[in-house]
Amino acid sequence: MEPEAQNQVLDVEGVVKDILGTIEREREREIISRRFGLFDRRETLEQIGELLGITRERVRQLEKAVINRLKAAAERDLPHIKSIETVLTSHLEDMGKVARISDITDRLTKENSRTDQSRVAFLASLSPGIAVIDDNDHFYHSIGLASEHTEKGIRDRVNQIIETIKAIGEPADIKTVAEKAGSKDIKHTQALAGISKNIATLNNRWGLVKWPMVNPKNIRDKIYVILHDNKKPMHFNEIAEAIKSSNLRRKDVTTQAIHNELIKDPRFVLIGRGIYALKEWGYKQGTVADVIAEVLRKEGGPLHRDEIVRRVLKSRQVKETTILLNLQGKPQFKRVAKATYGLAE
Repeated sequence: MEPEAQNQVLDVEGVVKDILGTIEREREREIISRRFGLFDRRETLEQIGELLGITRERVRQLEKAVINRLKAAAERDLPHIKSIETVLTSHLEDMGKVARISDITDRLTKENSRTDQSRVAFLASLSPGIAVIDDNDHFYHSIGLASEHTEKGIRDRVNQIIETIKAIGEPADIKTVAEKAGSKDIKHTQALAGISKNIATLNNRWGLVKWPMVNPKNIRDKIYVILHDNKKPMHFNEIAEAIKSSNLRRKDVTTQAIHNELIKDPRFVLIGRGIYALKEWGYKQGTVADVIAEVLRKEGGPLHRDEIVRRVLKSRQVKETTILLNLQGKPQFKRVAKATYGLAE
């Protein structure tokens, strides 16, 4: 990317005003301004029609006619459009050939306000070399290089990435997603995935938005992500701090709430005083006495107390004295020889 294009902050308001100045009729300027939200919130066809005293269909017709005229003028002499397209193209090439309007506006303006985003989207829609993806249930408002994909081509490519992720069946890094999708351009694959509302990413994992590992929505899922990524047991206070310092959304949860969820969810196993592990790591629910009993059952006979302690400590983070007190004080265990214990049954 050219440095001057990369570092340029655009006067999008001034550019928009100059372009609107080429529209002769005030009513048509009003329609474009309000439909695109160039100075205030975007308005519907009905709202504008009621304001101007014309039908919804007439507003739609006028909007389409004006935009077509502006696009035709963009090919010749519409103010600033060629330079705007150059700047947008430079940023898109740097961002993976496609990007959300919010992300590219963040590079081009100081405030990245909703109005700034509407103005950039409007300017992009008039640029011949830019393809625009409107915001809907499946896509964020985005733009891409028309030389790389048409609007339909972008949508089709994103849908292909979604199908690839479904086929993988679990969250994966973007390199794996790109390879499985048959693309050698990892950055472009990531950019395409980033404009889809059906795909989410967390900690370099990409997956479907409904998967908790990439889009944890409740406290339990966030606890799971923290433990999974930590790869070892944690105290509930540590888990709380990790959530608060993470990039997860809605992090203002209390330590007590986290502790309550740890107790209720079978995915988490208490293995020490306030220390929890994931069940999938091989830990089982139960007290220290339950673990001792399981050790002796697996052995099929008595064991020396030191060996019992060693095996129990593999699945419980407790003091040795706690294990010994259970051995000596619980009726399900009996001493069968010096420092050797078996099951009473």
